[in-house]
Amino acid sequence: MKKSSNKLHGNWNYPTTLWFGAERITELATACKTLNMRHPLLVTDPGLSRLPMVSEALSYNKAQGIPTGLFSDIKPNPNGLNIENGIKYYRQNKHDGVIAFGGGSALDAGKAIALMSGQTQPLWAFEDTGDNWQRVDSNGIAPIIAVPTTSGTGSEVGRASLIVDEEKHCKKIIFHPRMLPSIVIADPQLTTGLPANITAATGMDALSHNLEAYCAPAYHPMADGIALEGMRLIKEWLIIACEEPQNIEARSQMMIASTMGATAFQKGLGAMHALAHPIGAIYDAHHGLLNAILMPYVLLRNRPAIDTRMRHLARYLELDGNDFDAVFDYIITLRAHIGIPDDLRSIGIDEHRIDEIATLALQDPSAAGNPVPLTQAQYSTLLSDAINGNLKN
Repeated sequence: MKKSSNKLHGNWNYPTTLWFGAERITELATACKTLNMRHPLLVTDPGLSRLPMVSEALSYNKAQGIPTGLFSDIKPNPNGLNIENGIKYYRQNKHDGVIAFGGGSALDAGKAIALMSGQTQPLWAFEDTGDNWQRVDSNGIAPIIAVPTTSGTGSEVGRASLIVDEEKHCKKIIFHPRMLPSIVIADPQLTTGLPANITAATGMDALSHNLEAYCAPAYHPMADGIALEGMRLIKEWLIIACEEPQNIEARSQMMIASTMGATAFQKGLGAMHALAHPIGAIYDAHHGLLNAILMPYVLLRNRPAIDTRMRHLARYLELDGNDFDAVFDYIITLRAHIGIPDDLRSIGIDEHRIDEIATLALQDPSAAGNPVPLTQAQYSTLLSDAINGNLKN
């Protein structure tokens, strides 16, 4: 058994100011003062809002004379109505900053509310296409503190939010450079209460970010290096985090691996995310779990273009073997060990909307980073395989 460590602390500025380490949440009021927040709004999800970690965070601010509001009307895949309601709450209560507190849903919602707090145009006007981000009144963006409570999405170091457009049944990326939080408090102690299945799904989400970034064909050696080390940390620590939830070193290493994945995927993502986005929007399924299930199916489809990279990855991870098969077998074994289902049907996803999802996947921005360009028909076949567990290496 690996011993826990209290030495994994640091203040970094890469890509944003990040205060990392157990019990750093006690510095929340200091972060608020640093950004001149006098009456911030803490945005989280309904489940977290009832847990002691949220009431404690609010109490840290109250003790320092910083009254803090609470908004938690957010779905697991936040939608436009959630953001509209959050904006109304923010404005009605005259808040002056956002503390985005939670997993990817809360972080994305909090960043979107901060973006929209001072805008006059609708949310969808700022979808990440063309130069839409230049429409934003940058003076109307509220300051943001991000506090991740899972180790998966890495949204705390992202400049965008994924929000469901319920009318069009798809997720849209809302982007602006100033959506990057000004301060991140990354406290692995906040993740120790996560159940094993959520630790597993979010950890596989972090793996998917690092893996797809590494496989994306763009030239970005810095992202490749970050992604490789992120995957090494996940290999060493994810199972331990699932089996020993109070192991602070495991939680710390997984939290930074998650942040690394989101830093690396500025290089690009791929078919895992291109499919997971519309599936999540339509079925309201857990994003990390979708990526975890889709992962080996996408790897098989991409094999002709990633064989060389998989050889490098197998050596870096010190796997049994030094080729694609070694990486593939490692992922299959890892999924089985931490309880990831083999197919999408296991989580209630069937064939009824395959063609619709495939069309949306083809249009998803993540599709552009896939090593093998896929057609709508190929996405349909890939999705059918993932639904039915047709996994042949």
